[in-house]
Amino acid sequence: MQAITTFLDTLLDLWLDASFWLIIGLFVAGILKVTLSNDKLSKHLTGHGMWPSVKAAVLGMPLPLCSCGVIPAAVGLRRGGASKSATTAFLISTPETGVDSIAISYALLGPFMAVIRPIAATTSAIAAAFLVLITDKETLTPLPATEAVKTSCCSGSHSCSSSASSAHSSQPKTESWLNKLWQGQKYAFTDLIEDLSLWLIVGLIISALVVTFVPSEALVEISRSPWAMVLMALIGVPMYICASASTPIAAGLMLAGVSPGAVLVFLLAGPATNMATLGIVRKELGTKALVSYLVGVVGVAILFGYATNFLVDTFAINIDAQLAASNELLPPVIAWASGIALAVIIVADLWKRFSPKQEKTSCCS
Repeated sequence: MQAITTFLDTLLDLWLDASFWLIIGLFVAGILKVTLSNDKLSKHLTGHGMWPSVKAAVLGMPLPLCSCGVIPAAVGLRRGGASKSATTAFLISTPETGVDSIAISYALLGPFMAVIRPIAATTSAIAAAFLVLITDKETLTPLPATEAVKTSCCSGSHSCSSSASSAHSSQPKTESWLNKLWQGQKYAFTDLIEDLSLWLIVGLIISALVVTFVPSEALVEISRSPWAMVLMALIGVPMYICASASTPIAAGLMLAGVSPGAVLVFLLAGPATNMATLGIVRKELGTKALVSYLVGVVGVAILFGYATNFLVDTFAINIDAQLAASNELLPPVIAWASGIALAVIIVADLWKRFSPKQEKTSCCS
């Protein structure tokens, strides 16, 4: 009975810590949705050399697309003339981080991890793009854009809207800024929350279970092993998990004593690699690009894992104190209000999707 009480208390604390920052992240994601379209991105990602790839990594970093939702967007860019290396960079940096996951990273993991996570994600994207550039020469010609992209991991309208993000260019030019803002927020709190809600709940539950029931001594011992980084990469590569949803799991591991470097490897490898993404990379970009993709993601993740532990030890960064950084900034009334608001939003989304009276439709089936 005591264990169940501890589990529920931990779950509630994690929920209150994450809610405000996730709502802020969703709000910013809605703004980005109406200001950055595939048409605008394509203009920056065409051409030879590394510069388009660097821009793809930087532009993809704040976008609120998960491992599944980024696939049709990236294929649209590729077929619009983006190079293989730029497409690779976009495919990696976009799902590894985003404004929503950065916000929730600050809430659950602290400022140090919230900063180093997007830096590592951008570096891995650029590294993989460089490997593609030097191992797979190509002649840039736009590919046909008529074929629909189907993925096995997407189940909501978010991925459908992602594949048609260029539709914003067809909106009337006289559309008011307020209406655009409303459309962006509608997307964030309906389509995007549909992509996050179930996985976020699963992540929070797993995190609370880890903190409550897994012996911290065993996890600490594993994280100190020379093979800890490789093990976390092997766990993360085949999984389908969004950047935001992976953060509560990472927080649970860190609370249980796992090193921040090993946790960072999981945060990088999990969102950027899953079987659906790897299959699309193989189909659209080729085998050489797939190998470079994996080497870039896994290799950089492991290197940054060791670098993170080195920085923490060298500069005596107090990770335990930073894990509760958001609690010191948020008054309880705001934390509770945000928690209740997010709960209402997610329950409404789950009811809409799983209610027996609701006829399910999916453009990705």
